[in-house]
Amino acid sequence: MFNYRIMGILKRELREKLFSKKFLIMTLSLPAIMFIFIGFQTLIMSYEGDSNTKVEIITESPQLTNDLESEFSQLPFIKSGYYKVSFSTMSKESLKEYIDKKRTDLVKEKTTGIVFIPNTALKDKKIEYYAKTPKNITVTQKLGKQINKVLVSNYFKGKNLSKDDLEFARKGIDFAQLKVTKNKKIEEEGYGNMVLAYVFTFLLYLSLIMMGQMAMQTVMEEKSGKVVEVLLSSVSSKEFMTGKILGAAITGVGQMVVWLVPLVLVSFTAWFSLPENLSISVTAGQLIYYLVNFFLGLVTFIALFVALGSIFETAQEAQSGMWPIMMLIIIPFFIALSMGKNPANPIAAIASMFPFASIIVMPARMTVIDVPNWQIILSIIVNIAVIYFLFPLAGKIFQVGILRTGKKPSWGEVVKWLKFNY
Repeated sequence: MFNYRIMGILKRELREKLFSKKFLIMTLSLPAIMFIFIGFQTLIMSYEGDSNTKVEIITESPQLTNDLESEFSQLPFIKSGYYKVSFSTMSKESLKEYIDKKRTDLVKEKTTGIVFIPNTALKDKKIEYYAKTPKNITVTQKLGKQINKVLVSNYFKGKNLSKDDLEFARKGIDFAQLKVTKNKKIEEEGYGNMVLAYVFTFLLYLSLIMMGQMAMQTVMEEKSGKVVEVLLSSVSSKEFMTGKILGAAITGVGQMVVWLVPLVLVSFTAWFSLPENLSISVTAGQLIYYLVNFFLGLVTFIALFVALGSIFETAQEAQSGMWPIMMLIIIPFFIALSMGKNPANPIAAIASMFPFASIIVMPARMTVIDVPNWQIILSIIVNIAVIYFLFPLAGKIFQVGILRTGKKPSWGEVVKWLKFNY
């Protein structure tokens, strides 16, 4: 099965891929690029872009207007001039004329928006916001919290409630998220492992596609350059394919090990410290499973991409056949991301033990919840079984397609090849 000819092809693949200057630069630079990207994304997400916001707050009640003005005057973003808020009182009927009068200012955004609080808001908390961009959540959230505070105070005014009672009525629900496990003490869980699950998912998604397409491109180049004819004079097509797949898979695992170094440093050393709500909990066993699972995933998908590359001669021709393989990666990717809302959702549980999907979903699921050992073992068995049945099929396609040139084959012709060879 594994002989010196496969070893020769494997050494050739590792020499051309794993030790190439381009691959080493890309592997070492990606963690830095990821940190820059995450930092830039954090900066963009934290940037509110609402400086010099000018808002008018109008109520139907002079008392409510005074209370709002008093409440807002204490806020830092009002004191600093970051927001400019003016207050006035008028009826609902007068408001319509006023909006028409201010229409030009609103459209040109000289006035960011006008908030109207009718007297009925003391019962149903329904207020109106007039603006060119009324869906500006940044503005409505900043104003809404303070407006709600004043509405609650006015609602309970005269009902003999203490200041502490009012503070309690204003306060929202704060969930302390405490994780219960079989063997460990109960402790509050932050967001670190959820972020880690996203990181694992994105790394698997990118690596499977990148290594698969790289292997497919290499096969097509060797086929069009007649290199494959020289190589097949010394080794069989099966040995050639096996060597290429193992070479690409080992290269991918080596790359992943480099990318996981920052995670290991954060998790197992005291060199770096994260905020308490972003601390991560990962074991050596989880990292070993991640790498083993990744290797099995690479072998699976690279076999598909290599078989695809043997059929076609150009990347443009291969596009039509690539989508079925891509969907086997994209669908599990979105299933894994869906665990952000509910890590215990049943679709993710099934997908984590399902052929092809388990490669991406199970590592993410293991990061955010405690997965029974039998499910982890089953996912590995499923992945090995997929390789066992997939390899002969990919080998037959590769054997027939690698030396075939000329007209681009249809999928019907590929099926006929398989029937004939089987």
